[in-house]
Amino acid sequence: MLNLSEMRRVAEILDGRFAGHRLERCVQPGKDRVVLTLYGRHPGDEKGRKRFLLICCRSEVARVSEVEGLPKAPQNPPAFVSWIRAHMSSARLNGARIWGEDRVLGLKFESGEGRFELVLSLLGKRSNVYILDDQGRVILALRAPGDTRPELVPGATFSLPGSGPPKAGEDRFSGATEKNFLLAIESHYSKNEGRNDATDLSREIRQVLKREFKNAERRLAKIEKELAEADQANVLQRHGELLKGSLSKVRAGDSEVTLRDYETQEEVSVALDPTLSPRKNLEAIFKRYQKLLRRLTKAGGQVEEARAWFEKVADLKARLATATSENAENAEDDGDEEAQRAHRANGRAALEELAADPDIARMLGRRQAARTSGQGPAVGESRLPARFRELPRKLHPRRYLSGDELEIWVGRSDEGNDYLTTRLARGKDLFFHLDGAPGSHVILRTEGRDDPPPESVLDACELAVHFSKQKNAGHADVHVVPIKQVSKPRGAKKGLVYVTGGRSIRLRREEARLRRVLEARIEP
Repeated sequence: MLNLSEMRRVAEILDGRFAGHRLERCVQPGKDRVVLTLYGRHPGDEKGRKRFLLICCRSEVARVSEVEGLPKAPQNPPAFVSWIRAHMSSARLNGARIWGEDRVLGLKFESGEGRFELVLSLLGKRSNVYILDDQGRVILALRAPGDTRPELVPGATFSLPGSGPPKAGEDRFSGATEKNFLLAIESHYSKNEGRNDATDLSREIRQVLKREFKNAERRLAKIEKELAEADQANVLQRHGELLKGSLSKVRAGDSEVTLRDYETQEEVSVALDPTLSPRKNLEAIFKRYQKLLRRLTKAGGQVEEARAWFEKVADLKARLATATSENAENAEDDGDEEAQRAHRANGRAALEELAADPDIARMLGRRQAARTSGQGPAVGESRLPARFRELPRKLHPRRYLSGDELEIWVGRSDEGNDYLTTRLARGKDLFFHLDGAPGSHVILRTEGRDDPPPESVLDACELAVHFSKQKNAGHADVHVVPIKQVSKPRGAKKGLVYVTGGRSIRLRREEARLRRVLEARIEP
């Protein structure tokens, strides 16, 4: 990360040599960096030329530098760079400055839509890049404000951190001329950039595979458990057939009846519901049998697919372990610099090849879409779940991602609440609603879990309070109940449901948690 002395010199060079340049293009090759294409003439140049300014806020390599060319742009531009393209096209760089003797660099631009300032704030792991309007208010941030400075949300006035200015430090590039200073910075940091990028990519792949492996393991175990219940289906069928021919032996209020199986000459005990009539007990047994039979039929068709997917994810984990091990060995190579560079390139290539696997690429894309900063209109997942595609837009719930990457759905209206609770929610999903106050219905998609992560439960509680009449309360009681225990009485008004059982959570509001969940909104 650049120190204050180096930042001051960067500001002087940008203010003296780049002032007057036009912003031609902007790309965002990573979540923590942007590259600006600036066109103009430096002092002493005979004609104008393009120069490529890198602005990076990754803590260990945060910097402003000059790169040789424009990197490849992502297929779908993120919100930050999309805003710049829409509002700062052909903007003129009027100058650069250091804010208050701190490691905060501002680049002043003027376009047809007004004046803006691009600000790089170096605060270690809380470093970020901001776009400010002419009043100094935050329009957008490259990284989510909750991960850096939570108070600097869009609309807030930008201010320096309260920690005070750092020590100036020694200029490590003092030997470089003005013309080569930004290039020297890039040369210094790019040496380890590939290794850092490889580490980040390895971490991303490991995290998505860890989650996918757990899901695949859980799904396979569930299906195999259902197949193991085949004997129970046979027992139910046998009990039903025996009871069918012996209803006259059953008396009202019996909880059990013993019948003789004339094929095996065995005495068989059949459990009954004492509150049901003999005929109703017979119907209940065959109903359970048919339900179990359908489940077994479905599981039988899914088990091979589930087993194959589990094995595929396990294989991908093994490939990642091999690629990561090779990359670590390459990083520790004691050869010359060229050999080390070649080894790092090979390790990076192995990881990129793994990341290009269609299944991993899909997982990474889904993760990236869900974690895109919630600051602009082009945020989050662009594809709708299949069950939403035929629905009117007014019935689509708001969708958010919990800290454990479980989806949380929030109803938009009384009609939307009804549809969400009675039609969209299913299985082991959890229903959340504020006790004693009107508000939106909130559903936590548990993905079949009996015990969803406590942090995801609290995230859903925060949304239930936020989308209610008590949104400003410091404490609130939130009722949580499995969706199967929620029903809508015939003729009840829109938005009204009945719940049985469940539990009440006394929620102590956390502004940081709420902000994080709101920023993790998934947009259609």
